Amino acid sequence: MGNLLNTPLALLALAVLPLAALAQSAPLPPLIKIVVPFAAGASTDAAARAVAPELSKRLGVNVIVEDMPGASTFIGAAAVAKGPKDGSVLLMTSSSTFTAAATKRTVPIDVMTELLPVSLLSEGPIAVGASLQSEIRTPAQLVAAARAKPDVITHGTGGIGTFAHFAAEMIDEAAKIQLKHIPYKGAALAVNDFVAGRIDLMLGTYSTFAPQVKAGRARLVAVTSAEPHPSFPGVPTMASAVPGFSIELFVGFFAPQGTPAAVVQRLNRELNEVAKSKAMRDLFEIDGVIPKALTPEEFAAYVRSSYAGWKKLAVDKNIVVD
Repeated sequence: MGNLLNTPLALLALAVLPLAALAQSAPLPPLIKIVVPFAAGASTDAAARAVAPELSKRLGVNVIVEDMPGASTFIGAAAVAKGPKDGSVLLMTSSSTFTAAATKRTVPIDVMTELLPVSLLSEGPIAVGASLQSEIRTPAQLVAAARAKPDVITHGTGGIGTFAHFAAEMIDEAAKIQLKHIPYKGAALAVNDFVAGRIDLMLGTYSTFAPQVKAGRARLVAVTSAEPHPSFPGVPTMASAVPGFSIELFVGFFAPQGTPAAVVQRLNRELNEVAKSKAMRDLFEIDGVIPKALTPEEFAAYVRSSYAGWKKLAVDKNIVVD
């Protein structure tokens, strides 16, 4: 028998083992801060506060959450991008950071080069709600009403360039309709007018207006998943009226560009495990989102592809925020 250590497979194993060991033992600071670029009480904030203790247990370090809302998520995003490159600061954000970047003339950071994708936590559909004063009860009625009254049927969002705004623009494009966008300085303000009937529709994560639906002050019309969603039994998809339509919101973690690969790999592995935990499953169920484990490289490709589509939509629709 020849020397087994000289076989190609053995040599490959020896080459890979140090990398795996390095990732496993990648040194982490004693404190990790998760920055959430949304206000306290937002769905992303709630998810971050569920992630923190689970991640702390897995890593054996303290993990805290700090909300840094403002400037279309760029206050928090910039703080992370310019922060220490040692794994001590992470950005937990949603697709809205990237839809906002696609619309702005100037931004404090380049989200595609200064933020390093670490882990995709989850993705899920957007919910479409209608006020009780509106006659819209189904996706087909929404499309018919918008076609009959172009730029009259209103929908409210937390602002220009938010993911909810882009979701509505994508519905417009796919259905060949024109909803009238009413941007607010935060989704909570939009919810107030939505319940009062001053706007016809609202798009967002279901938890954004779930209390109003459950209390009978608004109705859930549709979800934007490609197929009927088990978390929303009996609720039709927008695809039932707009064949082929679907859109999903992602939530993920990012580090400053330049964070060591071994640290990123370790964080990715542990965050993927946290996403599958019971604590997260219970929270995800509210919005119908699911965990989705990707490598940092796969998540980076996912973000690049998503951003390219949103940038094209922003240019085609002339969605610009000064």
